[in-house]
Amino acid sequence: MSYNIGIIGLPNAGKSTLFKLLTEAEVDIDSYPFTTIDPNVGMVKIPDERVDKIAKATGTEEKIYPVMKFVDIAGLIEGAHKGEGLGNKFLSHVKGCSALIHVIGSFDQKNPDEGEKIIQKELLMKDLELTEKLIGKVKNEEKLSIIKKIKGALMKNQSFKDLNLTEEEIEKIKEYQFLTLKPIFKLYNGPGPGFSIDLKLEEEIKELTDEEKRQLGVQSRLDDFLVECYNAFDLITFFTVAGRKVQGWAIEKGATASEAAEKVHSDFKEDFKRAEITGPEDIISAKSFKKARNAGKVKAVGADYKIKNGDVIEFKI
Repeated sequence: MSYNIGIIGLPNAGKSTLFKLLTEAEVDIDSYPFTTIDPNVGMVKIPDERVDKIAKATGTEEKIYPVMKFVDIAGLIEGAHKGEGLGNKFLSHVKGCSALIHVIGSFDQKNPDEGEKIIQKELLMKDLELTEKLIGKVKNEEKLSIIKKIKGALMKNQSFKDLNLTEEEIEKIKEYQFLTLKPIFKLYNGPGPGFSIDLKLEEEIKELTDEEKRQLGVQSRLDDFLVECYNAFDLITFFTVAGRKVQGWAIEKGATASEAAEKVHSDFKEDFKRAEITGPEDIISAKSFKKARNAGKVKAVGADYKIKNGDVIEFKI
């Protein structure tokens, strides 16, 4: 149930720089295309003050923040869907991601929107190719009808949003991992109409002490970016307090209690009996899960319960 976020864009848009800043990992960055052929992968913690507050209230010693997995995918170029520039390999990496961050270099490019159009076209053309393959293979009439509808839209250069597919229809074709169905967050490396950041400046800020940042009046925007992504991709956080550890877990909105249990441990979903749930404010006030239960602030739920953002959970196996 890992949630992988692919970082995509044209060569030299700033993808690997963003990855390096987020993960503090050493990656190959150069001024020529395809420096990153095999994707770099790294886990990044998401700031959440609720972890700190729960830990302080309950006296836990270890704090673990929710994380997202980022995948630094090499630059896509025009013709990637035909295999240009190792395009098939790169697009296969995109397919394995749950969501995408599209880094748009807007400092040096006279028309950054042109790069955006290239990426959109390559994803669309790859999906169109997939629909043509599926139409000859899929036997289920319901799925086949949806796939044909998708092909018709793609041929008109329309997106999934234009189709207004129902949640049920999307679930039926989810297994095929259409690239243009993946949520995309646009990040402008330079000025732009969406979330904008100066990655070169961020590299410089990374080298400063807290006192130097204060004197210069500069502050990193990376934490803001992470929170924006988290929300844009409909991720929520639930918490567990076990022993001397409080941990935040990232999960998709709409996930069930049994899916949350599997997130904590692969065996928990199969052995799931029930979950006991309280809110972050209640456990902070009570100082422990046991005291929250004694105060009547804990409820028992079944496997199909939909997790709410902030739920503090004890799984009963």
